[in-house]
Amino acid sequence: MGRTVTLVLVSPAGNLLGALPPFPVDTPWRQETAEVVAGAAREYGAEVTVLRLLAASGEQVTYLAETPTRPDTPLRTVDVDLRLHPLRAPYAEPGGPAATLAWAAATTGPAEAIQLRTWNLSSIWRLEVASGGREGGATGTVWLKEVPPFFRHEGALLSWLARRHPGLAPRPLAVDGGRMLLADVPGEDRYGASAEERVAMLRALHEVQREAPARLDELRGLGVPEKPLAEGIRRTVERYGDPALLDGLAARLTAIAGCGMPDTLVHGDFHPGNVRGDVILDWGDSFLGQPVFDLHRMVEDLPEPAAAPLVAEWCRWWRGAVPGCQPERAYALSAPVVALRNAMAYADFLDRIEPAEHVYHADDVRAWLERAAALLAAARST
Repeated sequence: MGRTVTLVLVSPAGNLLGALPPFPVDTPWRQETAEVVAGAAREYGAEVTVLRLLAASGEQVTYLAETPTRPDTPLRTVDVDLRLHPLRAPYAEPGGPAATLAWAAATTGPAEAIQLRTWNLSSIWRLEVASGGREGGATGTVWLKEVPPFFRHEGALLSWLARRHPGLAPRPLAVDGGRMLLADVPGEDRYGASAEERVAMLRALHEVQREAPARLDELRGLGVPEKPLAEGIRRTVERYGDPALLDGLAARLTAIAGCGMPDTLVHGDFHPGNVRGDVILDWGDSFLGQPVFDLHRMVEDLPEPAAAPLVAEWCRWWRGAVPGCQPERAYALSAPVVALRNAMAYADFLDRIEPAEHVYHADDVRAWLERAAALLAAARST
């Protein structure tokens, strides 16, 4: 199942030109742009950069796209609101991608730029840098990533990780706020990794997480967020869910804290698809909190018999790192809190992105609240 794409075109100055006729692309994921860009060139000879989503209903998707030259294909007249929005990312405005590419070129020199993704959480380009680039600069493949303001700590954190734990995360070549130029990471994203592979992933992150409690002030200084769970969960449940989800929450959070696990650097979205080779990708969701959040994310798609050995290993590491702690109890107690925290995170996204892009996350808050309700019901029945 793919998408049927309509592109509403604007000039680099932001002047509305009209809409191209619809065309199909094979991939269904609305944030993926490589096939959209290629399809516009193939079908209509149009050179485009996708800026943002305008509307989506099922397989029908409409984007705003920038073009340097009006294509020969007749364009349909459309009425689109092009006013600025205070929650819009800079890369979603006309001229935004060009400004970011120009910033990258100051480090790489001339490069072929391939737009791969754009949505409310990131813009990603692959740059193919010729051998005649900047003296002493990178050649071959480098990655250009830009994130919205609420993820802007990612670049600073990657620089910190490169100093403290080289090779664990992508190596930044340049960072400017939410813009990051990153060295290539060979390999493929490891979706569907076996349980044995996931043990190695957890171990690599554990080495960071056992050190980070002594460096929380450094991480706070980088802007890594530290959000009080009780208040954030309460606000989310009151807006979106059943207040009964809050029954016993304070006692559960107190019990988890009593397990003796330290607050540390949490990746926040630690699934196998965010690992390429041995490198952990996408640190924008990172925060300061309990490491058990990352364990739950790594095993959530595994059946219990496959997950159990990973959980046992993780608990053994933490008992060795923090004598007297109770990681097994923390893991058992935290399952519904993880679901509630995930609902809180998606509610936070919705509060920070413009309404046209809510469609990306609209179902996630309620889905995680339903998951939390099921976990709490199961806990009460045992």
